[in-house]
Amino acid sequence: MSIFKNLYNYREFLKTSIKKEFRGKYKKSFLGVLWSFLNPLFQLLIYALVFPFILKSNIDNYTVFLIVALFPWNFFNLSVIQSAACIVANGGIIKKVYFPREILPLSTTTSNLINFLITEIIVFTTLFISGVGIGPTIIVLPVIILMQYILQLGISFILSAITVYIRDVEYLINVIMMLAFYLSPIVYSADMIPAKYLPIFKLNPMFHIIKYYREILYYQTMPNIGSVLILFLICILILIIGYLIFKKLEKRFAEEL
Repeated sequence: MSIFKNLYNYREFLKTSIKKEFRGKYKKSFLGVLWSFLNPLFQLLIYALVFPFILKSNIDNYTVFLIVALFPWNFFNLSVIQSAACIVANGGIIKKVYFPREILPLSTTTSNLINFLITEIIVFTTLFISGVGIGPTIIVLPVIILMQYILQLGISFILSAITVYIRDVEYLINVIMMLAFYLSPIVYSADMIPAKYLPIFKLNPMFHIIKYYREILYYQTMPNIGSVLILFLICILILIIGYLIFKKLEKRFAEEL
């Protein structure tokens, strides 16, 4: 329970850190927070042109099919990459001031959650404009978002701590994330994966999470509740393991930095 007590005692610092992370993305930018909308829109435009027209994808409402999976992936991708460097980037303050070190990966992941929730406005707008609309399965969406947040926070704890000792992790993670993008059913349907390779793809938690987003928003069918609960427990386990690793390694942060 000490983590909750520490976070409560430093709640103002946590709020400030989250605001700094969120606003820092657009510091000195003329359009500011509007880039939260423009960046995913430009990315969506590129994929929506390349796959259905140039690569001849025959999936109905491909823009909707893509957007409901692409934005959660962006949330995951940015959180993982940015959190890997968050301790090293704040080495100066870590060596001078005491505060719960877990605030740094927590604020990075949470600021990306806020950014993701903003971009979901684009998703809902696209659903209405395309005629797909929103079905009753939308009630499950907060559970999936929470699950993804828990998973990312656990990964953030692990990567941010390890990067302090092995700086190459910060660069290696970019390569891993590029591979993970194609191992997740974002620009293609999970049904397109050959059955013999499917068990390998299913080892990736984001494979299932993205599939849930697509089932809820695109197909508007209820995900298998049993599989959702199992993955939720796995994500909580990853969070606990990640936090324990973080607390074990944080003892020498100041020395290594």
